[in-house]
Amino acid sequence: MTVRRALGRLPARHDARTLRLVSYLGAELPPPPDAIDYGDVVKSWPMYANDRVGNCTIAAAGHMVQAWTAEGRGHEARVSEAAVMHAYSAVGGYIPGDPSTDNGAVELDVLKYWRSAGIGGHTIGAYAAVHAHDERTVRTALYLFGGLYIGVALPETAEMQDAWEIDEAATAEAQAPGSWGGHAVPLVAYDADGLTCVTWGKPLRMSWAFFAKYCEEAYALLSRDFLHNDKGPHGFDLTALRADLAAVSR
Repeated sequence: MTVRRALGRLPARHDARTLRLVSYLGAELPPPPDAIDYGDVVKSWPMYANDRVGNCTIAAAGHMVQAWTAEGRGHEARVSEAAVMHAYSAVGGYIPGDPSTDNGAVELDVLKYWRSAGIGGHTIGAYAAVHAHDERTVRTALYLFGGLYIGVALPETAEMQDAWEIDEAATAEAQAPGSWGGHAVPLVAYDADGLTCVTWGKPLRMSWAFFAKYCEEAYALLSRDFLHNDKGPHGFDLTALRADLAAVSR
C-alpha cells in the first residue's frame, strides 16, 4: 500500500532576532563523532496524521520528543496524535473537518509556540539557527542537542524516492528546490554518507549533497528532555544564550 506523503511547511520566515548557534560554540567544544544515531533506540515512529493533513511542522516536534526522551532519559515519551493536532490548530489555524484550513505552518511560529505553550506537555527552552551549509557545525549541533529541527524545500524528484538524493538525470524543473513543496523533519543521525530524518512514520536517509542543496532552515533546540539537569554541553555558552533570548523576547 502506498502511503500518502503530505507536506505542510510554509516558506521560511527570517527574523533578525533569531539567535545564531555559532555565537555560543566555544573553542573548547569536543569534536563531533564520525557518526551518531539518536533514533536507533526508538522502536516505532507515529505517522501523526501527516498522511492526511499538512501538519509536518508539529509531527517533527513529536518525533524529536521521542528521540530526546529515549536517549536522554532512557525511557521514551510519546506525544499523542491529539496533542499534535491541537498544536497544529493553535499554530496553523487548522479546523478538523475543514480542508480549507489545512494550510501548513511556519517553523518559527511552531518554535515560538513550542517554547511558550508546549506540545503534548513538552516545551523547549530555546532555539538557535544553524548554518546548513557548514557541515561541521551541523554535525556538532546535532551531536550536542540530540537532533536538529529543519525545513527542506523538496524537489519533485524526492516525491518517489525512498532515500533523498540529488537526481542529476532529472530536468532542471524537477530538481528545483520547492518544486514539490516545503516539509519539516527532525534530523536524528548522521554519518560520512549522509543524514537520517524521520518523516511519514519512519526513518529516511538523505545525502549530504541533498541536505546542502535543499535545506532552507535548521534549528538547534534546547530541551530538558535531552539535556540532563538543564545544563548545556561542555563548551557551550548556555548562560549567554539564555541572556540573549530573554533580551529578544521582551
